[in-house]
Amino acid sequence: MNRSIVNRRHRIDLFVTILSTVMTGAVLFTLGAILVTLVWNGLPAIKPSLFLESTPPPGSKGGLANAIFGSLVMTLLGILIATPIGIFAGTFLAEYARDSWLAKTVRFINDILLSAPSIIIGLFVYSIVVVGMGHFSGWAGVVALAIIAIPIIVRTTEDMLLLVPDALREAGAALGTPRWMVITRISYRAAFQGLLTGVLLAVARVSGETAPLLFTALNNQFWNANLNAPMANLPVVIFQFAMSPYEDWRQLAWGGALLITMTVLALNIAARYSVNQRARS
Repeated sequence: MNRSIVNRRHRIDLFVTILSTVMTGAVLFTLGAILVTLVWNGLPAIKPSLFLESTPPPGSKGGLANAIFGSLVMTLLGILIATPIGIFAGTFLAEYARDSWLAKTVRFINDILLSAPSIIIGLFVYSIVVVGMGHFSGWAGVVALAIIAIPIIVRTTEDMLLLVPDALREAGAALGTPRWMVITRISYRAAFQGLLTGVLLAVARVSGETAPLLFTALNNQFWNANLNAPMANLPVVIFQFAMSPYEDWRQLAWGGALLITMTVLALNIAARYSVNQRARS
């Protein structure tokens, strides 16, 4: 081979290697800077009062207990609604429809929902639920979070079930096992960790959503367990407190941001660990 061609390829390879390394370092530096900034500003706010006291008026001591409670309730209920819908829809696509026109249509719609801006979903739920009820409510926030979580669970469920070898299904069918039992006893068991990963990823996605909750649950400065009324939640409280001129509110906003970030990070680590465990098994 021509020596000049070899040298040119070596130079191109070296350039691409250096460029990739620099870009990777830039990404890691950016992520590290974000985490360091959150820890530096948010750690002083992590104290017992943050979890035990409700959001205070300006100049008073308080915490984020009502916002943490509201976020936990709405996220949990949203995931409880989205999980069976997403798993059943993903099961239909992977086990029953596959290459049918209906499955292709559902996949297309699911991809649109998966990439839709969350604020659009918030506006949709506002026009349907909030306007219909005549007021903001925790239930509207639950519906918005569920709609955001469903396409994530659908896609993950379908992908995980498609990874289950058809030989396992055929073995179950050869024994005379009904199809529903093959799915529940064989396919689900083989793909369990993948299904769990999809749910964890959905939780990580919806736990930090702000825009849809601004149009649905709004906020509440007081402790409220009534889902028919506006409900406090961490993303909206962080948004409002961070934009305020009060230093004590901004400190609480940093604490809430650190709390959400660490929670999402822990969920992603758990999801990654689950995927790795499945790969090893």
